[in-house]
Amino acid sequence: MQQPLASIPSPSQGVVHLGPLPLRGYALMIIIGVIVAVWLGERRWVARGGSSGTVVDIAVWAVPFGLVGGRLYHVITDYELYFGKNWHPIGALEVWNGGLGIWGAVAFGALGAYVGCRRRGVSLRAFADATAPGIVLAQAIGRWGNWFNQELYGRPTKLPWAVEIDPAHRPVNTPDIGTYHPTFLYESLWCIGVAVLVIWAEKRFRLTYGRTFALYVGAYTVGRAWIEWLRVDQAHHILGLRLNDWTSLFVFLAAVAYLYVYRGRTEIPPGTFGSVAEDDAAEPAGETPDEAAGAIAESESEETAAEPGAAVADEKPAGGADAVEPASSEPADGPETADAGLAAKGEAGKVEGVSREKAATGGEPAEGQA
Repeated sequence: MQQPLASIPSPSQGVVHLGPLPLRGYALMIIIGVIVAVWLGERRWVARGGSSGTVVDIAVWAVPFGLVGGRLYHVITDYELYFGKNWHPIGALEVWNGGLGIWGAVAFGALGAYVGCRRRGVSLRAFADATAPGIVLAQAIGRWGNWFNQELYGRPTKLPWAVEIDPAHRPVNTPDIGTYHPTFLYESLWCIGVAVLVIWAEKRFRLTYGRTFALYVGAYTVGRAWIEWLRVDQAHHILGLRLNDWTSLFVFLAAVAYLYVYRGRTEIPPGTFGSVAEDDAAEPAGETPDEAAGAIAESESEETAAEPGAAVADEKPAGGADAVEPASSEPADGPETADAGLAAKGEAGKVEGVSREKAATGGEPAEGQA
């Protein structure tokens, strides 16, 4: 038996039972990957001026579509596993046992994202650019599900980082060889590198209008091509190449063509992030639209009351003397401004003083006393 000096052990089983609840490693890695993708996509979306919660809302559409698309791609390209000689159609639904094609997941996930973007009124290209690094990091995490299932490994090797495969999971033509290339690890590391590349290139070259997503797709396919070349699992071959190699080639060419056609797009078009973010910024924090309208109406009424000629100064004094002057019991004639009212009070005081002086002296006041 071929044994290297060091190797990566594989889990003895791909499922752990938490009481009656089975926790499968493959499903756990997919879930963690989705969480990371949504979290990073949300941060990048908000940093661009988008509304918080948009990525989560769109993910509600994109993730289920992606899971269905990934499974369909696997079942269609490996139909003999379920509809061949060993006829096991129910196995096509057993996603927890592995089998999600990234090409179908991205294609159907994009369709679900399109539906979500339409509902939110945002640009699909902008959404794709914001979520591209998160998607490829989700792939990096999800690949570890293959480690739990001891599947999709490469050729036999004695390298120190070879992965150990149990006899029950080894190829039929190498039953006595226990270590193989850990292609799941290669692809995981490659995806992390692609995420770093995409984030750097986006800032360096001002990639917009879907070009960030196109760069992710093109860079990923380059690594996937040579990793696919190492794998020994069953696959369809066309002209000596595995089907996924041909898919990688066509997708790579499409990504490069997109980057070239839209190479001059460096500005974000108006309306890319929808009107939701603008509405949120314009609306007073903590107020509903009705409350905001009420506040505006109240402010307008206060401004109207403060205008000249709008305030009424003919207040009748309570008790007949306190509000104006003790000697005056008559209200002012008509509405006056606040300044006019004060002037009237001053004149009334002068008249009252003169009247009292006349009454006391019996004649006109002396000079300097008026």
